[in-house]
Amino acid sequence: MGSEPGPVQIVTVCKEDHSFALDTEALARVLLAPEVRDKHVVVLSVAGAFRKGKSFLLDFMIRYMYRKSDENWLGDDNEPLTGFSWRGGSEPETTGIQIWSEVFLVQKSDGTEVAVVLMDTQGAFDDQSTVKDCATIFALSTMTSSIQIYNLSSNIQEDDLQQLQSLMFLIRDWSFPYEYTYGFKGGNEFLDKRLQVKEAQHEELQTVREHIHSCFTSISCFLLPHPGLKVATSPAFEGQLHVAPEFKEQLQSLIPKLLHPDRLAEKEINGNKVTCMGLLEFFKAYIKIYQGEDLPQPKTMLMATAEANNLAAVAAAKDQYYKNMEKVCGGDLPYVAPDSLEEKHHFYFREALHTFSSTKKMGGQEFCERYQAQLEKELEEMWQSFSKHNESKNLFSAFRTPAVLFVLVCLLYILSGVLLFVGLSTFALVCDCTLGVVMMAMLTWAFIRYSGRYRGVGGAIDQAAGVVLEQVRIKKAAGHFVVTRVCVLHLSLLPLVTQVYKPHSNANFKQILPSLCVAYFKNGP
Repeated sequence: MGSEPGPVQIVTVCKEDHSFALDTEALARVLLAPEVRDKHVVVLSVAGAFRKGKSFLLDFMIRYMYRKSDENWLGDDNEPLTGFSWRGGSEPETTGIQIWSEVFLVQKSDGTEVAVVLMDTQGAFDDQSTVKDCATIFALSTMTSSIQIYNLSSNIQEDDLQQLQSLMFLIRDWSFPYEYTYGFKGGNEFLDKRLQVKEAQHEELQTVREHIHSCFTSISCFLLPHPGLKVATSPAFEGQLHVAPEFKEQLQSLIPKLLHPDRLAEKEINGNKVTCMGLLEFFKAYIKIYQGEDLPQPKTMLMATAEANNLAAVAAAKDQYYKNMEKVCGGDLPYVAPDSLEEKHHFYFREALHTFSSTKKMGGQEFCERYQAQLEKELEEMWQSFSKHNESKNLFSAFRTPAVLFVLVCLLYILSGVLLFVGLSTFALVCDCTLGVVMMAMLTWAFIRYSGRYRGVGGAIDQAAGVVLEQVRIKKAAGHFVVTRVCVLHLSLLPLVTQVYKPHSNANFKQILPSLCVAYFKNGP
């Protein structure tokens, strides 16, 4: 995404074999932007037949989102309309699915902030697309959007109802304002009439009308007049507001109402509000089921939704764990003691698992357990990464090998001098040879770190230094153990010794105590 916002192609259609491809990287750049990735998402999509002005309408929405604080958000009459690519004529312009590169943050009346994504889809029923192509684009946009605008021309036909998965009808070029007035009022009255069930209707048509309201939380209709002949016939038209006054008036009514904060319906799956990060998982799951030659069965679509639902829960739990651990040891934060870091890891690990298990998911317990196991595995991998990152901040760890080698050089040098002084020249020579080997190892280690070559040799030197350091730690721990036992000995034997040797002098007591200590260490308590 460049500095200038613009349309981003996320689903492409291969005209040769009519296959579909999702540009995951492009979609991730938009949805995983830090400021929106955790926000609940509102996806507004416009679908319908080709050459019916879907992109044209979306561009007015984009203009409103950038200028909604301005009462004259439509701008000057001579200002060209920019945004999603559109043009007049009979040939289709948009292919596949595009989204606007900038996600708009909108604050609702309850104080919550939602992320609004505007989606443009390929027009259906052109001369280059198969029925499957049109159905797939329409299904993808419907399954991923929370507000689907079905863009129609002049009227609602029976086939529009049969393939409908929309929340709002937008009827362009409405020619009967004397029957039903422009806008939502006339549109909803017209829609109610069209959805009436009559005895004379075929059983299939009755079924569609009876069940259509159960598919969506709300259904509405807006009647929009024709924009004028200049829009329809002029090849030089670039979106300037040289349109019919009725069209401009209704546009000023439609867009603000449609994009009013409290009318923005957040995307929900199984009762869970979807975030931008979760929406990415749903796109990836849905595109897979439309790769075959046949349209997927409802059961397949349900399983894809369940998979995406669980993957979104996994992603949310991982993101929570990552953010919490970042606050503890991420970035430029100072080194954390390993024990303390591991304690934090276990706490946030359990917290992430709780987040996953408390999220409402589809597919049943056995199905969800697979994704919980995947989550646990990925969290462990993240823990290893955080642990290594934290260890790299330990200055002693970074200079452990040269420090150990330098101390060895000093000790060997002193020991060699002492041995030579007392006349043990042979042992002094052995110390000198060992000192030379250690110095060569130190120089070799420095060369490897500087050049990046012979990393295997460098690893062997690091490992040898680690063994030496570990031996020192073991001996140090053993020394602490001896001191502890001496203290225990004094505390446990002092009353007994005092009682037994009370008749004796204090000098005799001091003489016998070392003997008792020796016996204690030889034979045990």
